[in-house]
Amino acid sequence: QVQLVESGGGLVQPGESLRLSCAVSRSLFGIETMGWYRQAPGKQREMVAMSKRYGSRIYADSVKGRFTMSRDNVKNTVYLEMNSLKFEDTAVYFCYAELQQTNYWGQGTQVTVSS
Repeated sequence: QVQLVESGGGLVQPGESLRLSCAVSRSLFGIETMGWYRQAPGKQREMVAMSKRYGSRIYADSVKGRFTMSRDNVKNTVYLEMNSLKFEDTAVYFCYAELQQTNYWGQGTQVTVSS
């Protein structure tokens, strides 16, 4: 079992930054995949960033160069640093983990980019 708790969302203006955090209930070692997804109103959930245990990180084309996923293995926390935010980044952001062929999701945190 894995519990994921996101935090750090909020209301920002275009061009500003936010850092999302995902607190994981167990050690990150052994988790095959960690990732961030988002879902905007009326749209399907989409992958934003993903990190496999033995692979490199991948990012959606729409966020490349602006978003960075990182992890703190001591704090069992995964981060999503979001810079140069745009209106179209507005969505609920979800933390994701895959462990032993089971998918886990956090409850989501709202990010709103508005002037």
